[in-house]
Amino acid sequence: MRSVVRDRPVILLAALGVAFATGCDQSVPNDGATLGSAPAVVAARPASHPLPARFGVGRAATEGDISVLDIDIMPDGNGLPRGRGTAVDGATIYASSCVACHGADLQGTLLGGRLVPAPDALGFPDGDVPISMKAIGNYWPYATTVFDYVRRAMPLDRPGSLSDDDVYAITAYLLWKNGIVDETVVMSAEALPAIQMPAWDRFIVDDRLGSDRVR
Repeated sequence: MRSVVRDRPVILLAALGVAFATGCDQSVPNDGATLGSAPAVVAARPASHPLPARFGVGRAATEGDISVLDIDIMPDGNGLPRGRGTAVDGATIYASSCVACHGADLQGTLLGGRLVPAPDALGFPDGDVPISMKAIGNYWPYATTVFDYVRRAMPLDRPGSLSDDDVYAITAYLLWKNGIVDETVVMSAEALPAIQMPAWDRFIVDDRLGSDRVR
């Protein structure tokens, strides 16, 4: 009996929700088909006034506003900023900003993924490589992606806080630890796109058109 009494307000609220959804608008058919879709109900309801050209909220974005967000780097290096860094510099930055999540040996932790392939990992795409073994050195097709990802997303607790020189240094360090570049290489907007990754030819460009295109 107690459960029956407790359920009544729920049923009543559900009924009120239906009433509010239709808004008692006689122009909206109360036929069950529209009741299951709030957007359909709203779309069918005639507007009382035309929408204004502007709602008086916010302002137009300036070039400065856009430049902060428009930082994507293309596989060919288009968009890379000026700067330079070495693996030696990157090791210091890694120790202060990255080691807590990715481990002293770049092996990954519960907080961050592995950045170098596991010792027994097969080269991509040979064999059934578990996701835990996929890393920069055996899976990523473009070296520029390392810079792009670190720049916009790392460190996890303060993304975007690294300078461009810092990101170049971290990129050099990660590529060196993956055995892709020499420890003394100077990473820059000119040097980074020229690096050929081990898995560069294991991917294809998705040039499909239409609604099923993967973006």
